[in-house]
Amino acid sequence: MISIIVAILVFGLIVMIHEFGHFIFAKLNGISVVEFSIGMGPRLLHFKKGETTYSIKALPIGGSCMMLGEDEENPDDRAFNNKSILARMSVIFAGPVFNFILAFVLALILVGMSGYDITVINEVAEGSPAYEAGLQPGDRLIRVNDENVTLLRDYVLYNLTNPDELMNQVEYVRTNTATGQEEHHVVNVTPEYSEEENRYLIGISLGRENIPVKSPLQLIKYGYLEMEYDVKVTVISLGMLLSGKASVNDLSGPVGIVVMIDDSVKAGLTVGIAAAVMNVLSMCILLSANLGVMNLLPIPALDGGRLLFLIIEAIRGKRMPPEKEGMVNLISLMALMALMLFVIFNDISRFL
Repeated sequence: MISIIVAILVFGLIVMIHEFGHFIFAKLNGISVVEFSIGMGPRLLHFKKGETTYSIKALPIGGSCMMLGEDEENPDDRAFNNKSILARMSVIFAGPVFNFILAFVLALILVGMSGYDITVINEVAEGSPAYEAGLQPGDRLIRVNDENVTLLRDYVLYNLTNPDELMNQVEYVRTNTATGQEEHHVVNVTPEYSEEENRYLIGISLGRENIPVKSPLQLIKYGYLEMEYDVKVTVISLGMLLSGKASVNDLSGPVGIVVMIDDSVKAGLTVGIAAAVMNVLSMCILLSANLGVMNLLPIPALDGGRLLFLIIEAIRGKRMPPEKEGMVNLISLMALMALMLFVIFNDISRFL
């Protein structure tokens, strides 16, 4: 029960911030907002202040910021479609941007609580490619080929997404014991295939060591890297889906996310309340970054699709016929709803 409440609060926060981005920029551009709602379906609670109705709806997924003249012609000067292209683009773009801002703020809190992990080598297997290249315990990896591996998870993600790549350049930092100064080194390392592991290895093991932040600048740096990691995971996952390396069956919808939040809460509570909070924060960062990225996809009915229509309007010098734009959005919305129903059914069959 606690996990369900936590999941509803997580969904509510992420959606509310997204819609608030649209809302605040609509107000800044003099656009009338008819309704600001969290959730979908019938209203549970609502009140009206000024011209806007604020609602909480029955289904704790999704939300909306309904603006005057958004989907139809309206002569009112405060109608959405009567504003400039740049004004409308700023309103649409603000939703995903506010999700990235939320992810960053939560990442600051998480890093402030838990610190950050770094890619420090614990062990180097004797005779391994890393050993032959001169890597030693205590060295800190910072780059593999063209990829930054500032965080331990960066290195793990790189290996997961490039299992067969024969890395040829590793950049690392070693602290000179005599002077205490950090020295940068770049070496070539060619992994060897391990029959036992069924993958290429260079012969190192990294230890997870959480280091407390020591300054506001360090907090900002590692908070940003935390958010950037989740954005990177989302983009890589989309790439794998489009390339066929992952299937639609691998997608998780609301049910799957609730299960993951439940697992995170339970795993954290075995350690303590603070650990459970940090696990939930980590999930919030990932979900908020995910929503930001997904909404920027150039798919009609999503924010990215609406931005695409505005770009086309700017190029053509006139707006797409409303009935055609509405039809494209409707078809896309139906397809997205069908996909959501499939994912929900898949979640139910997989987890329940």
